Amino acid sequence: MGQKISGSIKSVDVRGEPSYRPVRRELRGPDFCRPPRLDLLLDMPPATSEAQLRHAWNPDDRSLNVFVKEDDKLTFHRHPVAQSTDCIRGKVGYTRGLHVWKIHWPARQRGTHAVVGVATAEAPLHSVGYTALVGSDSESWGWDLGRNRLYHDGKNRPVSTSAPTYPCFLEPDESFVLPDSLTVILDMDEGTLSFMVDGQYLGVAFRGLKGKRLYPIVSAVWGHCEVSIRYVNGLDPEPLPLMDLCRRVARLALGRERIHHIDTLPLPQTLKNYLQYQ
Repeated sequence: MGQKISGSIKSVDVRGEPSYRPVRRELRGPDFCRPPRLDLLLDMPPATSEAQLRHAWNPDDRSLNVFVKEDDKLTFHRHPVAQSTDCIRGKVGYTRGLHVWKIHWPARQRGTHAVVGVATAEAPLHSVGYTALVGSDSESWGWDLGRNRLYHDGKNRPVSTSAPTYPCFLEPDESFVLPDSLTVILDMDEGTLSFMVDGQYLGVAFRGLKGKRLYPIVSAVWGHCEVSIRYVNGLDPEPLPLMDLCRRVARLALGRERIHHIDTLPLPQTLKNYLQYQ
């Protein structure tokens, strides 16, 4: 995998010496505007353990070369099968609302083709050889974590056309070195798929997803790799109640440093509980 620099961009200068600079930079345009609803969702308490299990990997919807671990239902393990690419889908297919989940995939276990994304129930779950299976046809959309490329209907893409780079602000000589975890953001109301890394919103990766039922999916080639999914939370498409919006404004005014000291504020206990989602 080479040197791992979490949350950074690696570029090579003319002397062949790697130089590093922070990934955070000013990003403009509609694709880089972090949706307000996403901030609201991330400020909410995380999904319960029961909800995470409901949105976990589906042991009945997988390649035969992977299995969901008995002692950790949020994690699958891939058998060391040569010349095989294997997928697993999540249990829940989403048609509406905003949904966010985290994927934990150790960088040293990704190998040559590690792809994260979403797919319909018709997308294939196994292929002979090593390939970016997620995004190979019209039924799936995926981000190749090693090549920093986006794939959709790849088998029908003209040979002369290269897959789009993601994040799209990367220069030709740059590569985005991911940490072990990333966040997937599926907005079925807007029909978009986006990603976050280390708290930075990387922009819209795919559009045009409205009207489908899409499941979390990954495709893997590394023997004994283990990939976990943790559902963060979801929001229905209906407007949020005014009380929820007021709580969000109050928590923003407190800031990250003071948000954990709400109990010390000179406020009625009922209001303190409300601010802490209790």
